[in-house]
Amino acid sequence: MHHASIRTADIHRAITFYEQLGFQVCERFTAGITLACWMEGLNGRIELVQVPEPKPAADAFHDESYTGYYHLSFDLTPVITDLPAWLAQLRQTFDQAVDAGLVTAPLRVLLEPMQQMIGDRIYEVTFIADADGLPLEFIRMTDRLENR
Repeated sequence: MHHASIRTADIHRAITFYEQLGFQVCERFTAGITLACWMEGLNGRIELVQVPEPKPAADAFHDESYTGYYHLSFDLTPVITDLPAWLAQLRQTFDQAVDAGLVTAPLRVLLEPMQQMIGDRIYEVTFIADADGLPLEFIRMTDRLENR
């Protein structure tokens, strides 16, 4: 995949949010009348596109009848060893960013870290909301069950 595109009400606020996650702007451009950029980090690339006159986003995380795009997922397996500790550090990073006036709100956690079995693998999983409320999943594989 080349990138995942995220529509935002305020590209500058969104850039600052994703910078706290470790992303960096690699290209800035316009798309029609909108501002846009590519950001790279966490072994991937996202595209932020500012939407003129945005409408409130649907609550894709809590509305079980919602259809369409649901969330982005970032695999932290190669870069961290403990998801709860990573999330605690991220909360601290956001608290410091609030104190410094870089972001306007502390980190919003939608789902505290938990274990989830998918197939023969065990993962740590957590969800946070981005600056526009978009759910972001962070996942780390902790173990693999042997074939029986």
